[in-house]
Amino acid sequence: MSRAIVAIVGRPNVGKSTLFNRILGVREAIVHDLPGVTRDRKYAEAEWAGYRFTVVDTGGFVPDSDDVFQKAIREQAEIAIEEADVVVFVVDAADGIVPLDRQLAEILRKTNKPVHLVVNKIDSARRELLVHEFHGLGVGEPHSISALGGRQIGDFLDVVCKSFKASLKDDEEETRIRLAVIGKPNVGKSSLVNALLGVNRSVVSDIPGTTRDSIDSVFKYYGDEVVLVDTAGLRKKNRVKESLEFFSALRTLRSIDHSDVAVILFDAERGVDKQDLHIVETALEYRRPSLIAVNKWDVVEKDTNTARDYERVIRDKLGMYDYLPIVFISALTKQRVTKIIEVAKDIHAENHRRIGTSRLNEILLPIIQNNPPVSSSPKEIKIKYITQPKSGPPVFSFFCNEPKLVQESYRRFLMNKIREHFGFQGVPITIAFRQK
Repeated sequence: MSRAIVAIVGRPNVGKSTLFNRILGVREAIVHDLPGVTRDRKYAEAEWAGYRFTVVDTGGFVPDSDDVFQKAIREQAEIAIEEADVVVFVVDAADGIVPLDRQLAEILRKTNKPVHLVVNKIDSARRELLVHEFHGLGVGEPHSISALGGRQIGDFLDVVCKSFKASLKDDEEETRIRLAVIGKPNVGKSSLVNALLGVNRSVVSDIPGTTRDSIDSVFKYYGDEVVLVDTAGLRKKNRVKESLEFFSALRTLRSIDHSDVAVILFDAERGVDKQDLHIVETALEYRRPSLIAVNKWDVVEKDTNTARDYERVIRDKLGMYDYLPIVFISALTKQRVTKIIEVAKDIHAENHRRIGTSRLNEILLPIIQNNPPVSSSPKEIKIKYITQPKSGPPVFSFFCNEPKLVQESYRRFLMNKIREHFGFQGVPITIAFRQK
């Protein structure tokens, strides 16, 4: 299921970062009494009542300020509001309604997004009377909470999750295969999309960061419609400084989440670095089937074994992600670019494949008997039965007497054996150990 984006906005020092941390359950953002501490938006994955969503913390919103710093904060908040599925508007019960609250409320009334007004710092029932004043903002029923103490946070999150339930259902109706083209800035993502489409659908430039938005393009490949998503380049979070850089990163994460297959672009000239591997990890953390396309292969000096040796280097660096298919392409000369579509369609089919229970047990149980799991306690671990309860991506359940004692190394051993006998190239696999 796709994840909604929830943006937390409000004027400085009303408790936005404290609420952000409370939702996550960890201290991810800096919390301080000085206004303007949260300068750049922060985002993280959260979960509540079975719903996973991206929560975005913004700097304090100051609509009419001429100060350069305050202008930057305002721009960040506006971008977050534009990109969000749901907006959480935080005000301070102790201060009451101030002019900045009214200005922000006026902006939020013009958006067609669900807006939830949160009155923070209601840390006891006696302070509930302070909430009524905020009906005057005209952005709906106020919710009283204490972000610091956690009061009524659960009730508030129930309401938030209900408000983006409908949009999540809409995403599931898409039947065309969606390919997200992702990678570092300036690796040739727009050039690849243009090569596949045969037209200049996206702006192509040598300047990193040209693609600020995610652009969906539909084309037919041998009668099947394919949706290509040309995304902005991902960078390390500590290098995301300007307002639009964060917007790009957020859109890229959304594109990964809404895709069926991620096409991760590497640069053959620059080789593979930590940021390439971070992007691979990001796609697979989102449980997205993926493939690697090594671009600019036309400029590499080659002999008989160049591709084989280059692929071996990549697989060594991928480590536990070495099951991803690798395609060598040139977006400039259009060399082998259609191979990406063919491999992506194969991966998509693999992602939805189910293995029969009898075949699973017939193949894997003898392997388990010959290589039993090592227990960290005197108790012997006995795996008796294997099923695949779901696909897209595939999940395999191993029923045993002591599921908590199975070590991570044995989980990886079983994953490798599943891939060895059943394939699933490019597809993330989940293994769950269940009580027999």
